[in-house]
Amino acid sequence: MRVVRTISLALVLVLAVPLGACSSGHNAEAWAASVCTALAPWRSEISTMTTRTQQQMTARTTPGQAKENLARLFEGARAASETARAGVERAGAPDVTDGPEIAAAFVGSLAGMRDAYRNAHDGIEALTTTPAATFYTEVGKVVDRLNTEYDKSGLDTSKLDSVELRDAFESLPECQ
Repeated sequence: MRVVRTISLALVLVLAVPLGACSSGHNAEAWAASVCTALAPWRSEISTMTTRTQQQMTARTTPGQAKENLARLFEGARAASETARAGVERAGAPDVTDGPEIAAAFVGSLAGMRDAYRNAHDGIEALTTTPAATFYTEVGKVVDRLNTEYDKSGLDTSKLDSVELRDAFESLPECQ
């Protein structure tokens, strides 16, 4: 159960990352709309995968089934994160103060999330499922590493603040 809660926390943290990203030459509203459009499917996918995995992990499963479920979750989250990263990158940089830096920071943050999921997937794949107690202990370590990597890929928005972007993200229906 601890593993499920830890995985859920890691995924919720991803969903809580502030929106904002890239676009060259787009005004704040057009850029924010592009970014939100790129991130909406990603957030939905992560949420769906989290729910599915929680259901599977709380059901009585074997370590082999748990390993398969977690590997599938982390690979799906990696793929979704890469799709979102590419979409935000395509948005370019917003035409605001420090727009290119803001865009690069958000693309970099999504790349960090993608990489954290890839590392979690690879970590789960490398585990042996016997003995079961050891397997679940090692799963906990993989998820702890995932959480640490999320912390490292987090975005310090205090240095990338833009009133125009904040207003755009708060006002656009695509971003709600």
